[in-house]
Amino acid sequence: KASVREKVGSRYSQRYRGQGKLPAVVYGHGAAPVPVALDAKETLSHIVKGEKVFSLAIDGEKGVQTVLLKDLGYDYLGNNIIHADFARVDLNERVHTRVHVTLVGDAKGLKIAGNILMHPTTELDIECRVADIPDHIEVNISDLDVGHAITAADVKLPKDDMKVLTDSHAIVAQVVVQLEVKTDEAAVVAAAGALAEVLTAKKEEGAAP
Repeated sequence: KASVREKVGSRYSQRYRGQGKLPAVVYGHGAAPVPVALDAKETLSHIVKGEKVFSLAIDGEKGVQTVLLKDLGYDYLGNNIIHADFARVDLNERVHTRVHVTLVGDAKGLKIAGNILMHPTTELDIECRVADIPDHIEVNISDLDVGHAITAADVKLPKDDMKVLTDSHAIVAQVVVQLEVKTDEAAVVAAAGALAEVLTAKKEEGAAP
């Protein structure tokens, strides 16, 4: 459920947040954008679980409309969600959205001590029907060995009519050897001593006679 925000702007948005509300905007399908306020605790509990499609009832408007979460605004530290954008959609229309990737299984390459798992791409851009948007996409890494990688092109989506829009070469998971850089302790001590001598010499040169 949402209520229409009578006043907009950062100052008024801060007041709504102080009242436990999440400021948001609903737009799309040829209708004018509507600034709304939602219950922050309830809305964020769904968002953090990966929910993207909502049935939204706005006070003063008839019926319930289907909306898709399109964007989130964060505070200056990037930790807390302070704003959301929702687009009006139809359950059968195809949309572009981002879906979280969940790695499952124990990679073969991790059985060797010192190897580590890299997961640089944690979300995929996909195209699919609104009704089919998954909460997450599972990628099985059981057969992943050291030196090998799973790319976006290798990911199997839940339905055949879904498309991956992320760069096909983007690495989703990879097992690599962790390199240990050993430092010669004697060399470090010698370098520190040399630096101390240089600083002492400079200080003496700059001293008054």
